[in-house]
Amino acid sequence: MSMKDENKVSRRRVIGGLGASLASVVVSPAFAAPGAQQAGYAGTKELTDPTTKYPRPPFKSQLQPWPGLTSKMEPRPDHGETSYKGSGRLMGRKALITGGDSGLGRATAIAYAREGADVAINYLPVEEPDAREVVDLIKKAGRKAVAIPGDIREEAFCKKLVAEAVRGLGGLDILVSNAARQRTNESILDITTDEFDWTMKTNIYAPFWIIKASLPHLKPGSSIIGTTSVQAYNPSADLYDYAQTQAATMNFVKSLAKQLGPKGIRVNGVAPGPIWTPLEVSGGVPQDKLVSFGGDTPIGRPGQPAELASIFVQLAASDASYATGQIYGSAGGSGQP
Repeated sequence: MSMKDENKVSRRRVIGGLGASLASVVVSPAFAAPGAQQAGYAGTKELTDPTTKYPRPPFKSQLQPWPGLTSKMEPRPDHGETSYKGSGRLMGRKALITGGDSGLGRATAIAYAREGADVAINYLPVEEPDAREVVDLIKKAGRKAVAIPGDIREEAFCKKLVAEAVRGLGGLDILVSNAARQRTNESILDITTDEFDWTMKTNIYAPFWIIKASLPHLKPGSSIIGTTSVQAYNPSADLYDYAQTQAATMNFVKSLAKQLGPKGIRVNGVAPGPIWTPLEVSGGVPQDKLVSFGGDTPIGRPGQPAELASIFVQLAASDASYATGQIYGSAGGSGQP
C-alpha cells in the first residue's frame, strides 16, 4: 500500500472514531442536562394521571365561619406538606406572603422554605391554628419563619407588617400578595356597603399599601407576585365584588411590571381556577355548588394548592428573569390565560 493510500485509511479511521465518540456523547447519561430523568434509571417517576391524582366531586357539604380553617376541611387540602421537594432555587431569599396560613399562600410558603428561602407569613388572628402548622413546616425545612398576624384592611398595619417582615428576615426580596376575601352573593342587592368595602380593602387597598411599603426594600432581582383568578377573565354571576378585585389585581400586575421593569424588579401574577381551599367552604361557593366543585373542568376535579406551588417558585426564581407582566393560569383546562 502506498503512503498516499495509508493516509486515506488513517483519515477514515480518525473520522470514524470521532463519529463513534460523538455518538457516545449523545447517548451517554453522564452528559444529560442536570436533573434530567433517564428512562430506566434510578429515580425515574411513573406518569401520573391528573384526572385521578386528587379527590373528585361529589364532596361533602360543609360550611365554616369565614375565613375558614384548613384543619377542619374534608377532605383536607394538599399544600405539598409531604410531597414538595426543593432543590435550592431560592437559597438565601427573603419572602413575605400574605394569606400564608392556608391555600395557595401556605403551599407557596412550604415550597419557598424547601427551596432555601426564609419566609414571613401574614394571616388573621383567628387563623392561628393553621399558621402554627406552616411555621413548623418552615422551621423543619431549616429556614427562618416569621409569623405576623393582623388585619390588612388597615393601612397602619400594612406598614407595620412590612417593617416586621424586614426586621425578622433581615431584608425582603420576594413579596407574594395572596390574601383575598371571597363571598358569594346571588344578587348585588344582597351586598351591603360594609361587605363591599371589606372585599375592596382586603383585595385592592391592602396590596397597594403593602407594595408601597415594600418597594424601598426591594433591590434589582426582587419579585412581586400577585394572586388573581379566572374570575378576572370569566366572572361568575354570584361573585360580583370579588371578580372586580381579581381584574384589578391582573391589571396592577401588568401596570406595575412596566413601571418597575427598568428598576430590575419583576411583577407577575398567578390566575388559579377552582382550587380546594378554605375560601370555598367559608362562603366563597354556595353549598349546592360546593358538592360538585371543580367537576365541570376538563380535568374533572378542583385543583389542590400543591399543584400551583411550583409556579410561584418559578416566578420568584432568578432563572425566570425575563418574565414580567405575565399572568400564569392554572385552571384544569377551564380558564384563561
